[in-house]
Amino acid sequence: MKRLLCVLCLILAMIGCQQPSRNSEQTSPPLPRVVEKKQDPIKRGEYLVKVSACNECHTPFKMGPKGPEPDMTRMLSGHPESLVMPKPPELGKGPWVVISSGTNTAYAGPWGISYAINLTPDQNTGIGIWTEDMFVKAIRTGKHFGTSRPIQPPMPWQSYSNMTDEDLKSIYAFLRSIPPISNKVPDPVIAEPPTAP
Repeated sequence: MKRLLCVLCLILAMIGCQQPSRNSEQTSPPLPRVVEKKQDPIKRGEYLVKVSACNECHTPFKMGPKGPEPDMTRMLSGHPESLVMPKPPELGKGPWVVISSGTNTAYAGPWGISYAINLTPDQNTGIGIWTEDMFVKAIRTGKHFGTSRPIQPPMPWQSYSNMTDEDLKSIYAFLRSIPPISNKVPDPVIAEPPTAP
């Protein structure tokens, strides 16, 4: 009796492991396909600009009800041309080696003085003359216009260079869609490299 019961259990287990027949597959409803909808590049670029904190440096700060906040009436227009910065204070050899302006658009450190550039599509003072290729190369290489002087700290181009081409092109598309703001940002002041000890 035990043998018969074991054989019966074995047969039932084998039947349960068999593949369903073609007939039973045809009567089952098909599984839904997941199709990724391609996002509008401008909307994707807007999202990436927000999560990449571009406004934290390229939009001048103002004092808000909860403290400093980006002044979105000057969104991504860079360091205000009307704010002429004095010579930065001496910080010595550390541990404090970097300072920033109250607008969070001008920075001083061992590299010299840098100013957040105007990212609006203004033709004369922003990136209006930049091509998509120039923009992508600038982020990939850390070179202004993708070919000239090094992009200065604190711009984290090394991290942003890991974005996909699609991401960088979406950011460029968004930057081309925002209102142009005429604001001539000063050129950086590049310090002499420190001498070797």
